[in-house]
Amino acid sequence: MEHIPTIDISPLADPSDPQFQATVAEIMDACTSIGFLSITGTGVAPDQIDQVRGCVRAIFDIKEASKWDQAITRENYRGFIPLGFFTPNDGSGTADKYEGYKLHFEAAEDAPIRVECALYGPNIWPRELPQARDVILDYWRQLDQVTDLLLGALEVGLAVQPNTLRDAFRDPMTNMTLLHYPPQAPDEDGYGIHPHKDTDALTIIAPDPVGGLEVQTRTEGWITPDCPLGGFVVNIGDMLELWSGGRLKSTPHRVVNRSGNERYSFPYFAVPRHDVLVAPLLPALPGFDRPAVHCGHWSAEIWRTNWPDETVVKDTPELGTLHD
Repeated sequence: MEHIPTIDISPLADPSDPQFQATVAEIMDACTSIGFLSITGTGVAPDQIDQVRGCVRAIFDIKEASKWDQAITRENYRGFIPLGFFTPNDGSGTADKYEGYKLHFEAAEDAPIRVECALYGPNIWPRELPQARDVILDYWRQLDQVTDLLLGALEVGLAVQPNTLRDAFRDPMTNMTLLHYPPQAPDEDGYGIHPHKDTDALTIIAPDPVGGLEVQTRTEGWITPDCPLGGFVVNIGDMLELWSGGRLKSTPHRVVNRSGNERYSFPYFAVPRHDVLVAPLLPALPGFDRPAVHCGHWSAEIWRTNWPDETVVKDTPELGTLHD
């Protein structure tokens, strides 16, 4: 497949819908070929997407000194990520040209799950925008529902038992990254975000009108998703590729912002609960040979190796970074 299809997923809400099976087949075709699809019929209102985008712009308009006061640390990978702060996970190449704000599954200080895994906890919400928490978490809850529909469709398409995938997303490690990409000069080297594969299960993103997201095809060309207004771009991550024994494709993509305009993005990364062991649910396809991975360990290694002075170790899982 050399293009990214657009699929109306509204029939997924009712398994008795006459179009349910056809919709599942369309999703499976996209996910087993290019690993990307654009979706409509999610029930998320375009006005709500616009509200989140406005909130993201306001977060990055906060004064620099205040943003640094709310910056991520090695001990708490939540909060502001300064421009040019991180290189690719393997420490190679130039720093990516974005500033970010990292949010994780919201857990209270006294949540029992924090005893099981230190990666859970409350987010750092910008003090200057008290409305940001409710705006973003309401949007997040709606994308949780979209994720549940898509995972249910993949269970049908892969012919595994109902809830095999969905049950892994109770108290998940799902996270979001709010992103601001300043425009790059036409002759400027580097990327907004370097070529990589997502290490999560499923990514959902409301595309920015500015553009800049590029997806690698199986013939190693680069194409741009054509997503309707109010729709979302969805892609398979490494976890679902591993779960499916290589059937679902985790596809390289990158961001280059040469539009001359500021670009804002807020991807949602669906990640299972910390104690889930991700291993093939079906016999692996010929040539697909990857070890099972513990979700909490994988996530911890992703955050740790974002710091340029940290290196991978023997039991570090694949981290998605690709080279040109």
